[in-house]
Amino acid sequence: MRAGALLLMPLTGCGEGGKQNASGGKKTQFLIGWSIYTGFMPWYYAEKSGLVKKWSERYGIKVSLVQVNDYVESINQYTAGKLDGVLATTMDALTIPAAGGRDTSVVIIGDYSNGNDGVVLKNGRSVRDIAGRTVNLVELSVSHYLLARALEKAGMKLTDVKTINTGDADMISAFATPEVTAVAAWNPQLAQIRKERGAVEVFDSSMIPNEILDVMNVSTDVLNANPDLGKALAGIWYETMAVIAKGDASSDFALAQMARGAGTTADSLQGQIKTTYFYTSAREAATYAESADLMTVTDRVRQFSFSKGLFGPAARSVDAIGIEFPSGKVLGDKANIKLRFDPTYMKLAATGL
Repeated sequence: MRAGALLLMPLTGCGEGGKQNASGGKKTQFLIGWSIYTGFMPWYYAEKSGLVKKWSERYGIKVSLVQVNDYVESINQYTAGKLDGVLATTMDALTIPAAGGRDTSVVIIGDYSNGNDGVVLKNGRSVRDIAGRTVNLVELSVSHYLLARALEKAGMKLTDVKTINTGDADMISAFATPEVTAVAAWNPQLAQIRKERGAVEVFDSSMIPNEILDVMNVSTDVLNANPDLGKALAGIWYETMAVIAKGDASSDFALAQMARGAGTTADSLQGQIKTTYFYTSAREAATYAESADLMTVTDRVRQFSFSKGLFGPAARSVDAIGIEFPSGKVLGDKANIKLRFDPTYMKLAATGL
């Protein structure tokens, strides 16, 4: 999962909810797509605990969480209008729906990878030891971006290495072979790779905070016509965060339920949570949404994405897609804004929905 791609995939796997068309206009039923990843699992708990139902009913609407088995497929379904919103990284929100023409608003900044992604070597002690090697990774994904940033910080370039596209499910077995000496991967595979004999993690995402950012994306048209959807989503997320942050029996239960939903153990999930920075406070999330740093890191992401052709063949410059920030500033084409950071609902959650 968390892999960048531009080509739309067949619309399958959405289940019963996929029969509905998530178009704009005033309505009361909404479909939100998600897939299994540490930062997304609180939504699973929210549904199982009744919080999704509670906040939906508060605003007289019905929010349905639609689990899609493949991460990129969930974003493709959203891009094609089969879903009203989707959980994804900002990089993938930019390179798939925004690049595909669907105007998208980021309404909740959920978390960032704080060590969930890393670069691991055999027979090496630093990033500079990667020079001339072939790196196994999911090409055009956040792993590819992570590698580029690792090299940049070491005074190197992507041209100093070769890459080979490797599915995330195959990463552990690939690293176990003698010929593979460098990988860029994410959890849970990364956690296992770190344990292999001779493995040394030389770079991880904690060194680039907020650059691999997981967010709730909603169709701007749908949101403008139905602001109660944004309120309900904010209510669900921040009440869930409050439960998880308690550190008591209720949070232990929530984490155990999240682990079951992810098909892992509570201990494994706890380890992954330790390398995930959750924006548990609505006020903190809203403040970050309005910070200069968000624009800085988003610019890095868009520069990488364009360099890899992820804006599509028609994009002639990095400014082809407009990205709007709460300050009113825009990166890229102001006449083609397709990704917007909207702190409205985070602010409402901070002051009382």
